[in-house]
Amino acid sequence: MFGCKPREYTSPLEKGDHPEIDTSEELDADGIKRYQTMIGCLQWAVSLGRFDIQTATMTMSRFRVAPRKGHLERLKRIYGYLKKFSSAAIRVRTSQPDLDDLPNQEFDWCHTVYGQVEELLPRDAPKPLGKMVTTVTYVDANLYHDMLTGRSVTGILHLCNGTLVEWYSRRQATVETATFGSEFTAARIAVDQIIDFRTTLRYLGVPVNNKNYMFGDNQAVVSNSTIPHSSLNKRHNALAYHRFREMISAKIMGYYWIDGKRNPADIVSKDWGDPQVWHLLKPLLFYSRDTLDLFEEENIIPKNHIMTPPQALS
Repeated sequence: MFGCKPREYTSPLEKGDHPEIDTSEELDADGIKRYQTMIGCLQWAVSLGRFDIQTATMTMSRFRVAPRKGHLERLKRIYGYLKKFSSAAIRVRTSQPDLDDLPNQEFDWCHTVYGQVEELLPRDAPKPLGKMVTTVTYVDANLYHDMLTGRSVTGILHLCNGTLVEWYSRRQATVETATFGSEFTAARIAVDQIIDFRTTLRYLGVPVNNKNYMFGDNQAVVSNSTIPHSSLNKRHNALAYHRFREMISAKIMGYYWIDGKRNPADIVSKDWGDPQVWHLLKPLLFYSRDTLDLFEEENIIPKNHIMTPPQALS
């Protein structure tokens, strides 16, 4: 398309970049066509497993109607990143995660507004066969991702046992003025996806663990959602607050705190630099053997880090 190979880069976009405030010259009709073609190819790459470029692709897709020259240069950078890291692949790992070290979250929810709520199971699902699977979710939000609209970005990764099966990165529909609100909104979106994911597995005849394990790096959100006597801090987050706590009270899900530096959902919630996420990205996309070997070979990650969810702190 441009008569040369793309220059190689170590990240899809520059860390902290804000293409929405780019003021370079707008592209002509031929440039717009090229831009839209390149966006379409990137979207296919995301669908095929390159979740590491999802946030960058989502960010740049919003300019496809009237892109600028600076936006086109950013697309070239994403292609340069794909060229440098062309060996990425999602590996199927069937072993169940070791979650024995997680703190106990047994609380009495009987005297709350949620009562004796239980998970609604499909009555027409086939009899489950085979080995039990455990679903694990990582969630994160990037406050004020878009400087023009003020909107945050939600990033979510879903794993079935040790295999990444679904990824999500999208601007939130509302403007949140604090990290608490954006993280709660992201958690509510994750809850809806978890219900859909678990229902799909049941209709496929897969025996599913009674509890989904979700990890987030905002301690305030974890406390407000998992402890019955915690109060709602921001009233405009009430629906997300109650939706999430109802799932916790029904024991459908456990929500645990994880250090932000160890949260792989960072990959799909913000523009990052290579050193920032490589220790999170490598086990998911660039390591062909058992990820636990990384601890012994390169001392990159603790034993229970990615494919086996990390030990959460209460």
